[in-house]
Amino acid sequence: MKISKLELISLLLAAAFAAFAVGWFLRGASSAQPVQVETQDLLARNTPVVVQATPAAEPTPQTSPEAAAPSAEGKINLNTATKEELMTLPGIGEKRAADIIADREANGPFRIPEDLTRVSGIGEGILEGLIDFVTVS
Repeated sequence: MKISKLELISLLLAAAFAAFAVGWFLRGASSAQPVQVETQDLLARNTPVVVQATPAAEPTPQTSPEAAAPSAEGKINLNTATKEELMTLPGIGEKRAADIIADREANGPFRIPEDLTRVSGIGEGILEGLIDFVTVS
């Protein structure tokens, strides 16, 4: 039985492909390290989480430590708060409280607490310090 050149080339190419495929599937099989995810250890740890608050862009002096805390009922409603109530918020003085009320009267109620940024003088930094103390309804 005689094999033509074309058949010989086809056989050589098939053998080369088979060798390549075997090498592809077996490459580094003996040296591969399994990936280990240690979820149990992470969940079992009792490490404290430390969160540091960043100071407001323009800190305002406060008369007492209670002035920065929200009222006993909870968060201060931006749509119904008086000037004095707004002044108890961190970073809000007399002028900003008046600006919040003026904006509320001119543009309507705040839909979300982030709408405070539409008031001049209140940016992302001040909003970050206020967001935990205010609500809208």
